[in-house]
Amino acid sequence: MRIDVLTLFPEMCEGVFSTSILGKAREKGIVSLNAVNFRDFSGNKHNSVDDTPYGGGGGMVLKPDPIYNAVEHVLGITPNEEDNRRSDEEVSVKPRIILMCPQGKTYNQKIAEELAQEQHLIFICGHYEGYDERIREHLVTDELSMGDYVLTGGELPALTVIDSLVRLQPGALGNETSAISDSFSTGLLEYPHYTRPAEFRGWKVPDILLSGHHANIDIWRREQALLRTLERRPDLLETAELTMKDKKTLERLRNVDKPE
Repeated sequence: MRIDVLTLFPEMCEGVFSTSILGKAREKGIVSLNAVNFRDFSGNKHNSVDDTPYGGGGGMVLKPDPIYNAVEHVLGITPNEEDNRRSDEEVSVKPRIILMCPQGKTYNQKIAEELAQEQHLIFICGHYEGYDERIREHLVTDELSMGDYVLTGGELPALTVIDSLVRLQPGALGNETSAISDSFSTGLLEYPHYTRPAEFRGWKVPDILLSGHHANIDIWRREQALLRTLERRPDLLETAELTMKDKKTLERLRNVDKPE
């Protein structure tokens, strides 16, 4: 998998790319992570990438030409001297180009699992007031948001998305089952975990986890995942893939605190 991040602050990305799971995956050649400073593609002597908006208003808007030039550089496309627009054929073979912005689709694990199948992703991280609309309309394939709040730039959201994608790549995690049981991967929140010591300050590990009976442990973990989701994120149960046994368990859990 190859991931390119178009940013004005490549140093923000490089630190993350070289650390922890991302750093190890990069060293193993599982993923190629690249930060591209699109200021280098401004095409003007002042290296400016933004300008005042037509029609007036506050703030500055990112110009389309530095972004387009940077993407074409990443794709190895040499603009024609007479026409800087890419051909329909070039557009048809481009990778997923993702715009990080508050107006995008809210990111979730389902989107992560979809994007993790791609061979090449390009993230565009903006700053200032916003993007020239021609970037949104004619260049990007996806718009993603991390939630209903505004950040200074797109780097932190992009890095969050990238981290969630890389850990889904085969060989990126030391334990290949970890990603499968993570919260949201099954549509439910993850069950609680315990480790040594078996008793800490009077708090004991549930006996079932010490029993060595793996079938019963699996049943307990599924029930705990259902219970935790019911208590903390009941909205997830509306779309989670539930078996008949799960539904019966949920019915029982919902009736636990009801009076006789």
